[in-house]
Amino acid sequence: MTNRTVHEKYMQRCLELASLGLGNTAPNPMVGSVIVCDNKIIGEGYHKKNGEAHAEVDAINSVKDRSLLKKSTIYVSLEPCSHFGKTPPCAILIAELGIPNVIIGTIDTAAHVSGKGLKILRDAGCNVTIGVLENEARELNKRFFTFHEKKRPYIILKWAETNDGFIDKKRENDTQKPAWITNELSKKLVHKWRSEEQAILVGTNTVIADDPELTARCWDGNSPLRVVLDRNLKLSTDQKVFNDKSETLIIADSYNKDREVRSLKSNIGIEYVDYSNDFHTQLLNVLYKRNIQSVIVEGGEKVLNSFIKNNYWDEARIFYGRMNFNAGVKAPVIDAKDLKFEMLGGVKLTFIKNFDVFNQ
Repeated sequence: MTNRTVHEKYMQRCLELASLGLGNTAPNPMVGSVIVCDNKIIGEGYHKKNGEAHAEVDAINSVKDRSLLKKSTIYVSLEPCSHFGKTPPCAILIAELGIPNVIIGTIDTAAHVSGKGLKILRDAGCNVTIGVLENEARELNKRFFTFHEKKRPYIILKWAETNDGFIDKKRENDTQKPAWITNELSKKLVHKWRSEEQAILVGTNTVIADDPELTARCWDGNSPLRVVLDRNLKLSTDQKVFNDKSETLIIADSYNKDREVRSLKSNIGIEYVDYSNDFHTQLLNVLYKRNIQSVIVEGGEKVLNSFIKNNYWDEARIFYGRMNFNAGVKAPVIDAKDLKFEMLGGVKLTFIKNFDVFNQ
């Protein structure tokens, strides 16, 4: 094997380890680390949860014979941190332990880190290599990089539609329950997705029609912040989306700011924006200021189409059921820039990336 191939082999392991932290590390990135001595892995670790040990520390702590560190190579999927936060800087630790070789997947572009960790390592005499499986490393932390580089959350659109292109039947009244298009396997996957993102967003009509809870109750993971677009503050806090299973943020129109707001529960917050003026920019700025790095938009039709029309989306995940409704609420139409799909029982799941946004 060439040096490049060897480096990629161990970096791939770093990425596999890092992915184990999905849904638990935000606002920190997912990071994995492997320590190699004489072509043998002697330590490995990953960042398991925000506030806990970083990947490099986790890997170093797993090494039984610390004397080997001075002739080892440490692989890490993201530039080691250089600042004091909830944990000490990893770059300083690596330098102090005298680990001579450092192989990095990609630079951390967050302003408080970018390049500073590299400088610490190089000033200490470490041999530093950057850019091994860089595209893969950036893809893994797409939420983190979007947040710091575009100053907004990473946006995932999700819906289910019938074979003939409808997301719901025409309902005769508000008490009529939504028609189920997918299956149990799809439902569990959606709840897994919810546990991986920091926020989930719906509009007023979805809350009224479906009374969703919007939690990850069918998966063992964290439930996201529930963001409800309640422009005119007309929703009742008796709706499930306002229960105590997770926190909820109401986005209301600023002309309601001086209205007497109904009593809110302790887990409910409210923000005001001008719905008539560049609404999406204001909304995403609210989430950005709250340190929300990712949001999954679950509908309904008007909300999804508004994000598509304004090109505020990074990827879409669409379920296609086998049944036909013949009439009802039409599904959004999206340009398939990059199309991948898989089958979940009888349901087809399609993934689309928005390269117009990715390449900006």
